[in-house]
Amino acid sequence: QVHFVESGGGLVQPGESLRLSCVASGFDVQNYAIGWFRQAPGKEREGVACISDPNHLTDYADSVKGRFTVSRDNVKNTAYLQMNSLNPEDTGVYYCAHPHVMAPFCLLSPNDYDYWGQGIQVTVRS
Repeated sequence: QVHFVESGGGLVQPGESLRLSCVASGFDVQNYAIGWFRQAPGKEREGVACISDPNHLTDYADSVKGRFTVSRDNVKNTAYLQMNSLNPEDTGVYYCAHPHVMAPFCLLSPNDYDYWGQGIQVTVRS
């Protein structure tokens, strides 16, 4: 059974950093992209970043480009999201997810993903 567990969230002040981790179990993440998404209260879930495999191609939402970095370690079956220069607009529940199909690239639409973690809260406020 596909299972993701996110960790590393919390409450930080604007300008600070967090590093999220996403550990997969029940399957091998190799050759599949991993996506990071977030959902703020009252808003739809949106794609934040994704990374493909094996070429580790990445894509980012415009709102996080230059501040967030996605990476992965297939040996540990884990993906990471390094988030720097956080601002209050980054507040939300962050999820990692597994896509429907194996592809050499990654996508940022939630509709392209089927297995999701339980989410982790990130709150940015003074």
